[in-house]
Amino acid sequence: MRGGTLRFRSSPGWVDGRDQAASRRGASAGPQRVWHGLWRGAWPVRVAIGLLFLAGEGCSIKRMAINSVANSLAKSGDVFTSDDDPELIRDALPFGLKTIETLLVEVPKHQGLLLAACMGYAQYGFAFVQTDADLAGTDEYERSTQLRDRALKLYLRARGYGLRALELRHPGITARLETDPDRAVTAIPAKEQAIAFWTAASWGLAISAGKDRPELLADLAAVRSLMNRALALGESFDRGTIHEALIPLDALPAAMGGSLDRAREHFRRAVELSDSARASPFVTWAENVSVPTQNRAEFERLLHHALDIDPDRDPSARLATLLAQRRARALLGRADELFVDSEPPQPKESR
Repeated sequence: MRGGTLRFRSSPGWVDGRDQAASRRGASAGPQRVWHGLWRGAWPVRVAIGLLFLAGEGCSIKRMAINSVANSLAKSGDVFTSDDDPELIRDALPFGLKTIETLLVEVPKHQGLLLAACMGYAQYGFAFVQTDADLAGTDEYERSTQLRDRALKLYLRARGYGLRALELRHPGITARLETDPDRAVTAIPAKEQAIAFWTAASWGLAISAGKDRPELLADLAAVRSLMNRALALGESFDRGTIHEALIPLDALPAAMGGSLDRAREHFRRAVELSDSARASPFVTWAENVSVPTQNRAEFERLLHHALDIDPDRDPSARLATLLAQRRARALLGRADELFVDSEPPQPKESR
């Protein structure tokens, strides 16, 4: 979560393949294509949608087929990984997300699909909607505002799916998160670490995008409790993602529960756990700490470091690195706006 960068992972393009014998057996047959652009090993979304409208099949057969597709989609894990084409993913994701929602109409309690919807809408909202809003020029205020409003809606949708998943396992937890969040999250076990994290991340992103919505700011304690619980369940989750998400939270003023010392430790651990192979921790710190503290030298040093990272060094985060580097370039281009009282570093004179 940030005003800065959550990371987004996925895997590459379309891989063709056809099980002709299976396809002759009907709609419950094996995969006709494997969509690695959104979910590794997932059945094509056109088959998933087709299953919802089976005619002449028994209800139990239809339900079995739907659950089979749902399980295939949900087992994929991350929404992005190693793709090197952000625009391809931008175009493909909405259809995949709507497919998940279509399946959830039929299997509304499917935990894997609820997690995929929560994670997917949060990631799409940040990578391709809020980032566009944040990077819009000063002469694009109206467009930026519209994009930010859209991002907020996507984050709230993601949060809704996350809370729905938690509520199925822990009835009443949504209300308890409002009244006693620290106690409420103690019921969340290790196997629910991912949904705890993504619920917190989407909720935190909503707060960041909805700065004019004070009712959202009141939920900050719930976000912090969920994020801290996810961290307590294992700091190595996705190679330091939770530590990175906590940087913006702890970069907040002390009156809002922040601590620069804690933020610095989260940054250190995020870099260590990712083996310094990911650009996003450096962009997150530069945007959420260097800018508020008006440390331009640190800001430029960290962003240039992020740009120097080879996206192929960690193939599983290739797309995340490309997206973070896009943000780094845009932030460097806006440095004079962000540091209004400082002069850019001057090159040393040669002797």
